[in-house]
Amino acid sequence: MSKFINPFTDVGFKRIFGQEISKPVLITFLNALLQDEQHIVDLQYLDKEQPGDSADDRSLIYDVYCELDSGEHIIVEMQNKSQPYFKNRSVYYVSRAVSRQGEPGPEWRYDVKAVYLIALLNFKRDDISKEFRTDVALMDMKHKTLFSDKVRLVYLQLPYFTKEVDDCESIFEKLIFVLKHMDVLQRMPWLAQDAVFQKLASIADVASLNKKERDAYDENLRKYRDTIAVMEGQYLEGIVKANADNARKMKEKGYSIKDITDITGLTTEEIERL
Repeated sequence: MSKFINPFTDVGFKRIFGQEISKPVLITFLNALLQDEQHIVDLQYLDKEQPGDSADDRSLIYDVYCELDSGEHIIVEMQNKSQPYFKNRSVYYVSRAVSRQGEPGPEWRYDVKAVYLIALLNFKRDDISKEFRTDVALMDMKHKTLFSDKVRLVYLQLPYFTKEVDDCESIFEKLIFVLKHMDVLQRMPWLAQDAVFQKLASIADVASLNKKERDAYDENLRKYRDTIAVMEGQYLEGIVKANADNARKMKEKGYSIKDITDITGLTTEEIERL
């Protein structure tokens, strides 16, 4: 059994980011992420009131919705499962958070506060970028300048973060490393350097869960592993199908069985059955 909870489960993510006792962790994470832009002193957790997605769509999507002391809203989201309309969904969530600030009557002057979506993605999306961090804002396309600071989307694709312990320099990099590897760590790194890692170690320790929390976590972890296994199975099925399709085309073009075997990895028997 791992010493620390898996942050990619609902229970793990909410325990690390979504409860009062863990507020210092979230504030430190956001300040590190938005360094030189924001300095967050305090925040309060809000009811999400997000549109009702199907159970399948939200099977591996967890989020925390909060308001900063400055009035801005931040949605911190962990996603383990890619979606066909992922970017549209991100824009829709932010737009709803902006529109909910509206007040009826002629006196309101559209004094909206900024809304940030911070998406931690446990997968790669090549239609975003092939980088760990992608920042999106409203821009004047001709002059390449910021048009409005009221909407901000930050995508963090964890598979692209490849730094090891000794390579991490900033507090942000260290937090990302811990989140990515927490479920396999036997000790929390940087304990003596920063209180936030002491806090993380205390709230993320599996032994600190009471029976009700442990039962919920075990069920979450089982569901997470089952879903990941299905996704991996679908990925492997896709590879097998692609190899078969390629082998079939090569046969039609007159490639030798040996060449097809060398290229696709299929056996002679598998190729002959195509």
